[in-house]
Amino acid sequence: MIQELDEQLDRYWGWLRDRTGLQDMGDWIEITTPYLDRHNDCIQIYVKRQNSGLLLTDDGYTYDDLVLSGCSLDSPKRQSILKTMLNGFGVTLEGNALQVSASTANFPLSKHNLVQAMLAVNDLFFLASPSVTSLFLEDVTAWLDLCAVRYAPNVKFSGKSGFDHRFDFVIPKSPSEPERIVRTVNKPTRETAQNLVFSWIDVGESREPGTQAFAILNDAEQSIGGGVVDAMRSYGLSPVPWSDRDEVRERLAA
Repeated sequence: MIQELDEQLDRYWGWLRDRTGLQDMGDWIEITTPYLDRHNDCIQIYVKRQNSGLLLTDDGYTYDDLVLSGCSLDSPKRQSILKTMLNGFGVTLEGNALQVSASTANFPLSKHNLVQAMLAVNDLFFLASPSVTSLFLEDVTAWLDLCAVRYAPNVKFSGKSGFDHRFDFVIPKSPSEPERIVRTVNKPTRETAQNLVFSWIDVGESREPGTQAFAILNDAEQSIGGGVVDAMRSYGLSPVPWSDRDEVRERLAA
């Protein structure tokens, strides 16, 4: 199993390198990544030298795109959500730009964190829908509380790659169940599935033997493609559509 996962990681690194592009823009270098935003456009970041290190930024794209798409982030609640989300990745908001400072030594980790923060903030677009009255994460949290599930929220684990990966909940081991880690997925797509699969592959080996990973998928606003569920299952994840959440109630509460 370890050898198989090593091979999968090697394939991932190759895919990431082959689909990453660089363009010299004078003082800045534009990096085009293979990660897609909700418009199916490749996410781009910009890097320049700053003092003895490097500055990485999205140049305001993520924040401005949300606002232009009708998702205001002015309310105290949404600003609090945004700040908490960015803090989890070590990213700051300067004006409308997401940015992080890096050294040449930790540049890969800083780049990874900025891209992951952009993907997470991009997902806030779904707050713009008038039919959404609360964050999906809040709904899941309320349900776990109702089910008397013992959990620690908003946890980060270091993976084999050295990158940190954030999960929404970790449920400690019990006499009848192993450790369980949980990620909520507000918009289940092929891209979000790939991102979660990589996080689990990278983190899985560092957790306790038998640790289980659950992905709670929001199917309230859209149906979930079979490819998303199959991809997660093939790598040992347990995908749980929100409409089927009671099927795992006992496994999580034990």
